[in-house]
Amino acid sequence: MIQTPYLLFLGDAPDPLAAKVAQGIKDWRPDFALGQYRMEGCKADMGLPDITLAEAKAAGCKTLVIGVANRGGVISQAWKKVLVQALEEGFDLASGLHNLLRDEEDLAAVARATGRALHDVRVPEVDYPIANGIKRTGKRCLAVGTDCSVGKMYTALCMEREMRARGMKASFRATGQTGILITGDGVPLDAVIADFMAGSIEYLTPDNEADHWDLIEGQGSLFHVSYSGVTLALIHGGQPDALILCHEPTRPHMRGLPGYAMPGMEDLRDLALRMARIANPACQVVGISVNTQHMDEAAAKAYLAELEAKMALPATDPFRFGAGKLVDALAAI
Repeated sequence: MIQTPYLLFLGDAPDPLAAKVAQGIKDWRPDFALGQYRMEGCKADMGLPDITLAEAKAAGCKTLVIGVANRGGVISQAWKKVLVQALEEGFDLASGLHNLLRDEEDLAAVARATGRALHDVRVPEVDYPIANGIKRTGKRCLAVGTDCSVGKMYTALCMEREMRARGMKASFRATGQTGILITGDGVPLDAVIADFMAGSIEYLTPDNEADHWDLIEGQGSLFHVSYSGVTLALIHGGQPDALILCHEPTRPHMRGLPGYAMPGMEDLRDLALRMARIANPACQVVGISVNTQHMDEAAAKAYLAELEAKMALPATDPFRFGAGKLVDALAAI
């Protein structure tokens, strides 16, 4: 088990979105997040106290969590001095990057010498099966996006919270590093061997009660040339009964791909539904989740109203305005 509370390491994150792991922990497990550690040039800020390792130790922090999700999931050499010092001062380290802590010999050597633990949450711990496509009992909802990092995890978590408040049966199913660090369980999907990705989602969302909803954390985008494969594995392995379309309307282009324009909502609806109905012909698109964090309230509400009229689907920012519309749509099918 990863010991809490955490010191969130933001390193030299070039923008707030690069620290989405830290942001997710801060928003969904605020009692775990006692402070943040930022290096020179860091452009992210969780609104937590900036504290040194010594101050974090005195405050009771047990684990330094790498809160950065950079392209390629690399442990930067610039971070090493801080990470080594953290081990020497009695912290465990936790990371969801592809570049594993345990594979960095300098970190592993210090961890052995100090008796500290290295937690790599992006390591599959199960021998997942190949997907068989057999229909499972229970219900499943998947968040799909126009791009990476548009709010798919937040959408599923917000919906789970609202459904449980209503007494509905619902489980958030984590498929990425942030979700796993928040919930303590899940499938690190983008680290699963390709042939077994869809099968891992079948494993994650097994047979359940007829009125139980699995809310599956989305990943990537069908339109993102870097990460579309993981999205399709979720769609086919999840066999969703319902899709929620997710979008961030202020982006000029796909994240990390300046030569690729953002797709339209109609394109996402049509492509995602076509792919989903291969595994579940009864799948429906039931609502739209919009990340409006870069819009003022009036502009956000106007955009949502316009989108609802255009798409004939309920639209909301579930983190800002609540997930009620999306849960109502699920309850209706």
